[in-house]
Amino acid sequence: MSKHKHGEMDITAHEKTFEGFIKVSAWTAGVSAFALIVIAIING
Repeated sequence: MSKHKHGEMDITAHEKTFEGFIKVSAWTAGVSAFALIVIAIING
């Protein structure tokens, strides 16, 4: 087995997955905030 050398691993797939996770998280937070605001207005 070869020894691990720092910085040589291809992490392109990991970066794309993390970017997608951040986008989905941001959209989920935005939609949730919007839904809470709408609910507060309707019940007000």
